Amino acid sequence: MYHIEFAARIKSFILSVNTAWYSVRSSYWFLPTLMMFGAVVLSFVMIYIDYSVINVDEMPYLKWLSVNKPEGARSLLSTVAGSMITITGVVFSITIVALTLASSQYGPRLLENFMKDRGNQIVLGTFIATFVYCLLILISITRGEGSIFISHLSVMVGIVLAILSIVVLIYFIDHAATSIQATNVINVASKNLDNVIEELFPERIGLGKKLSSSWWIAPEENPEELDKKRVPIYSDMTGYIRVIDIAALMNLSRKNNLIVDIGYKPGDFIVERSPIVHFRTDDAVAVKLMEDTKAAFVIGTKRTIEQDAEYAIDQLVEVAVRALSAGINDPFTAILCVDRLASALCEVAERMIPSPNKYDEQNQLRVITKPTSFSDLLDSSFNQIRQYGQKSAAITIRLLESLALIAERVTREEDKEALLRHAGMIKRGCVQGLSEEMDRKEVEVRYEKVLEALG
Repeated sequence: MYHIEFAARIKSFILSVNTAWYSVRSSYWFLPTLMMFGAVVLSFVMIYIDYSVINVDEMPYLKWLSVNKPEGARSLLSTVAGSMITITGVVFSITIVALTLASSQYGPRLLENFMKDRGNQIVLGTFIATFVYCLLILISITRGEGSIFISHLSVMVGIVLAILSIVVLIYFIDHAATSIQATNVINVASKNLDNVIEELFPERIGLGKKLSSSWWIAPEENPEELDKKRVPIYSDMTGYIRVIDIAALMNLSRKNNLIVDIGYKPGDFIVERSPIVHFRTDDAVAVKLMEDTKAAFVIGTKRTIEQDAEYAIDQLVEVAVRALSAGINDPFTAILCVDRLASALCEVAERMIPSPNKYDEQNQLRVITKPTSFSDLLDSSFNQIRQYGQKSAAITIRLLESLALIAERVTREEDKEALLRHAGMIKRGCVQGLSEEMDRKEVEVRYEKVLEALG
């Protein structure tokens, strides 16, 4: 029992660290700030080497590194530092323009992917680091009565950083132009969706992977346990649920011999003073565990893709819907999104859907969750695209082709029913949306292929 509780605590701690790390690395400032502090450390190290370790004047083979006069070193470092801060302003301006274009064309929810772009962060960090380094080395160059100190190696390192910054600038120009292309935007959003699917549905059907001891799945609920009194625990925040630490709630319910009934899932919006969970126990126990329970929920002002597959889907759907709008009218981009969504749904269809009921090692029901089903993901993927694309034969046909592809992978009857329901809605929508008889016949052919794939 002790090792199970210890493992749950470790998992809870790792989840908390990962959540904090996700927020930090999603910010645009973290990596540039880290590189700036690295430049400060490098400047002190180089000054120490110049002052205490290596004397260029006493080593003829290093004479080519030396700068003859302090004025020349100061002029060189001042030029590099001034250039870097100017380029930093230009890079920041280009980044803002790219974000504006991305927001207007692909939607504001895609901005997070651009903010997390490591390439942009490294570029900005390189220019800032070079500026800070040159500034600190510039301060170290002195000329007094009878003493002159020039950091020869430090100045040469500043020149190397300036050359590196030019290379990074060339990279940035190319990266800024390619990162806002529709193919790259869709590819990044698709990778995010694949990652969250791997996290939420880790087990494939038929592979026989061993389940974690704290996630045992039993076929039925225990009726006498569910007859216990339901005591609500209210949220003290308004916002979107970003993360739910199931392991912590599992450990809490096991130690106190109760059942935790979670009424929300990651991505849901909760209002302050709404019941976030219900305890199946008495009031005194619930009050004692109130703070520990709230600590298992991470609530923020916006949704994230950490445990929210539907939010990752919404990013691709938003690109597709905007592409289908009259102002943009780009069905090819919408088709790319449909293809990526179909690929993700094929993956989900071949994976086990975790049970909403979590049992401990004694097969006692401990946590009841609000699950994410294949039908939920299918609705999130195709509902809006179907509605906005009713008048587009290409989109309607590709949606049915995608359903036929997914139908070849599904094994659960409820998943087949969800696919059949969507195929029927697409077919009925084309009657109203498509005016050409040939287009409607093509849709009918694709619909029959979906029925054939479903058996």
